[in-house]
Amino acid sequence: MAEEGLRLVLGLGNPGPRYAATRHNIGFRVLDRLAEAFGIEVGREKFGAAWGRGRIHGVEVVLAKPLEYMNCSGPPARRIADFFRIAGPDAIVIHDDIDLEFGRLHIKAKGGHGGHNGVRSLIESFGHGDFVRVRVGIGRTHLGGRPVADYVLEPFSAEEQQALPGLIERAKDAVATILSKGVQSGMNQFNPKPPCGQCEPGNGGRRG
Repeated sequence: MAEEGLRLVLGLGNPGPRYAATRHNIGFRVLDRLAEAFGIEVGREKFGAAWGRGRIHGVEVVLAKPLEYMNCSGPPARRIADFFRIAGPDAIVIHDDIDLEFGRLHIKAKGGHGGHNGVRSLIESFGHGDFVRVRVGIGRTHLGGRPVADYVLEPFSAEEQQALPGLIERAKDAVATILSKGVQSGMNQFNPKPPCGQCEPGNGGRRG
């Protein structure tokens, strides 16, 4: 059996410096901020992931970043979950979401992959989608006519970069709230649209 109360928090992204600042890697960045804020060193490498163990608001957690490419995130995540005997509902996954405007957060208790290849890989590896998601909006404002695959592997715009620290901080707080107060409390606090201009570039992220 799993250790009582042990939770797994996964940040999704692509490994290596080439991808570190890209839109697709915001899951890694939120996890790094979470680790920094709560003094957890994510420095062990095993199972095909970088991970560390500690406490967030008294809750025992394993923080992990799969070190395979995004579309192969599932197998390392499953190996960690199996080693610690953590069930899917006790896992929280942080990932980018192009269908959510930049600056928005959306917490879901479970669901499908919504076209996200990292989440798709997790569902295939776990055999279900019964894990909590913290979706971090990267939006489509600067997509134009380019392929989505190219867009998510680009750095954020200069305008977005200014708002990024606030967005990462809010996403970190969302994970901590889920751990300490539960998923419903996290949804109530973080799913509503933030006040105009908060964590959004320019005029509150409006288009047109």
